[in-house]
Amino acid sequence: MINQTFGEKVWQVAVYFILCLLSLICLLPFLYVVAVSVTPESEVLRKGIVIIPESFTFTAYKEVFISHGIGQAYKITLFRTIVGTALNVFFTVMAAYPLSKKYLPGRKPFLLFIVFTMMFSGGLIPSYLLIRSLGLLDSPWVLIIPHLISAFNLVIIKGFFEQLPPEIEESARVDGASELQSLWRIILPLSLPVLATISLFYAVGHWNSYFDAIVYINDSNLMPLQVILRNILLNVATQSADSIASTGMVSKFAVQMAAVVVTTVPILIVYPFMQKHFTKGVLMGSIKG
Repeated sequence: MINQTFGEKVWQVAVYFILCLLSLICLLPFLYVVAVSVTPESEVLRKGIVIIPESFTFTAYKEVFISHGIGQAYKITLFRTIVGTALNVFFTVMAAYPLSKKYLPGRKPFLLFIVFTMMFSGGLIPSYLLIRSLGLLDSPWVLIIPHLISAFNLVIIKGFFEQLPPEIEESARVDGASELQSLWRIILPLSLPVLATISLFYAVGHWNSYFDAIVYINDSNLMPLQVILRNILLNVATQSADSIASTGMVSKFAVQMAAVVVTTVPILIVYPFMQKHFTKGVLMGSIKG
């Protein structure tokens, strides 16, 4: 900063200004959603666009939690996200590590089958028949087991394993380490960057997924959070303003926005911690030559 010329300082200030402006543009829609969820309907109708409410009400959140089963949906979604992500990473690593070894018998046919599934699938009806034959219908495990390994994530981890210097494992074998010991004690600590990235992909995918629950689950107590959000948005959207006023219900816009906030804020809170571990993993996973 001290040795910068006047033009460089002006350019730096302009860059910071543009970045702040873009950040504000991205933040405004979320602020609007939060504001509408806690603003009385009369104020929303009077102002149109509300960013800083004059008065607050949390009736919409009470409506969401009491009348729509958000609490049970949170349990299912947390179970799916935590357990599913852990199993996803475990099985993906256990499949990618041997496939990264060029001496593995049948390696090319296995990789061909995996890449083939990225471009073609059996379709919805065969998948439903398979799930039914396995007895997974109306089970929380149907949200996890069919998606244990993502072919795309497997290829990414396999490529990362292949880029690691082979001398690392050779030195471990000289010290008497087995393949599993080399994987857990040497390869995985060096692979924390890609593992953090893949974990984030899997976790966000589990949190946002809803279609598989709609297809494979009929029990309302097993519905994840995103299905409840979808039902709230659809059901409230079909209600007219006259019916809401006559029954004393909360404004449909407030309920919609409250449901969006309830389902979005947790992942927004978790992401900075994931980002922190991701940065730490980059430093721990660096290989010094």
